[in-house]
Amino acid sequence: MKKISVLIADDHTIVRIGLRTLLSYAEDIEVVGEARNGEQAVRETVRLSPDVVVMDLAMPKKDGAEATREILELRPLTRVLILTSYGTSDGIAHALEVGAAGAMMKTADDEKIVATIRKIAAGGTCISPDIQRQLEANPPIPRLSARQLEVLQMVVDGKTSKEIASVLGIRPDSVDAVTRALFEKMNVSSRTEAVAIALRKHLLKI
Repeated sequence: MKKISVLIADDHTIVRIGLRTLLSYAEDIEVVGEARNGEQAVRETVRLSPDVVVMDLAMPKKDGAEATREILELRPLTRVLILTSYGTSDGIAHALEVGAAGAMMKTADDEKIVATIRKIAAGGTCISPDIQRQLEANPPIPRLSARQLEVLQMVVDGKTSKEIASVLGIRPDSVDAVTRALFEKMNVSSRTEAVAIALRKHLLKI
């Protein structure tokens, strides 16, 4: 019987040990490697070609969503399960948008985690009910462009449109156009609302 090969990617040693121990009891699953950060997760996936990567969302060097995107570009047959204890709805949604096959909380029952790995390895998908509720309660906003994030950062910093235009080397009315498009994506009507959402959803490095 061919075993399901699994790579565990989590920056907490105790979590990696716990998952490895849990999966060692499953006769049809074999942990073939571990990663401590997102960059290592990508490298180890390319090296080991696991069937499933169990991926934490919040990790150093490269977050789980970005690591998932890169992994699926390089190893499209690998399946990714996001297993997180904390994550914004935007981060989880991004991971799913770029191709993660499932998402669930680390508080899930051991049996559920094992069953989900099997389901994903077989080509299925699984978004746990608590993740679904989080996405419904706090809907993610559409992905912002690099320029929109740049303008949003300066809005959070309190710069006026004229000051932003000076920094970017563009006309103030061009800044206003970017800001309008930004506000429309964020579904807000003022700078105050935009700043509040940016902080709540951790859109920027403050």
